[in-house]
Amino acid sequence: MTELKMALGAMLFGTTIDERTSFALLDQYIDAGGQWIDTADCYAFWVDPSGHGGKSEELLGRWFAQRPGVRDKVKVATKVGCEPLWPGSFPEHAEGLSAKVIDQAVETSLQRMGIDHVDLYLAHRDDLQTPLEETVAAFGKHAAAGTIGRIGLSNYALWRVERARGIAERLGVTGPTALQLRYSYLQPRPFVRNKAHDHRFGWITDEFLDYAQQNPEQELFAYSPLMSGSYERPDRPFQEAFDHPGTTRRLEALTQAAADLGVTRSEVVLAWLTGGSPSVTPVVGVSTPAQLTQALSGVQLTLPTDVRTKLDEAW
Repeated sequence: MTELKMALGAMLFGTTIDERTSFALLDQYIDAGGQWIDTADCYAFWVDPSGHGGKSEELLGRWFAQRPGVRDKVKVATKVGCEPLWPGSFPEHAEGLSAKVIDQAVETSLQRMGIDHVDLYLAHRDDLQTPLEETVAAFGKHAAAGTIGRIGLSNYALWRVERARGIAERLGVTGPTALQLRYSYLQPRPFVRNKAHDHRFGWITDEFLDYAQQNPEQELFAYSPLMSGSYERPDRPFQEAFDHPGTTRRLEALTQAAADLGVTRSEVVLAWLTGGSPSVTPVVGVSTPAQLTQALSGVQLTLPTDVRTKLDEAW
């Protein structure tokens, strides 16, 4: 079976999405051929009474324990760097990316999930207070030990990505081969600073697209590709940052493409992401079987050339 170009976002599994529902969604995803599951050590501290993360990883651990053999079918991505130091301390005071933090976080994540390695381990956001050499060396140590496979960076400025790659090469350790940032068919106005864009460098820009195209070993992962349901739900309007003429043009093209193909706008967005150049792997969070079915349909949809051309021209 061809690998699905998708990662299932497990951010709210174990908190706002209960265990029974989470298990059912994970089973449905794996049965459909899905592999990547995306989580983080801080998920989901903002909705958990404790004010700390860990519930998503713990739920995945219980799912693995109750599904013998399923670990061999799954690729796990988790992250370090954003866990609050105490309840309510994020974003000013978080764990960061020191060698000590990374060592402890790797061990904790593995214990929570009951696994012996993470397939993709990401720095959740940059930590300018810790020397980049220290962070790169710590990641490289765990890659060499086999406790993590690939290394990724999330919400990083591109110049810091390239500097990290150079440091890894100089130190002779594994460098990053995955970049995870926010991305969708619609684009916000530049330089927006609000709650929805709390990571200053949290968006895939044209520069990132060019970087990935010129460096094909760098895989792009996009979080929030479906804009929290805004493409389908009138009760979830697009954020104010997307209120500009480009959105009007793009929504017209997107709506027409969906009508022509007999699918939803969300399915077209996912097909546009996965079928582009460079291809982008969407990290899709769902809470119902119907939403997952729609997402799976979208990542398996191939857009006709004329449809993609019209969607691109609307930019």
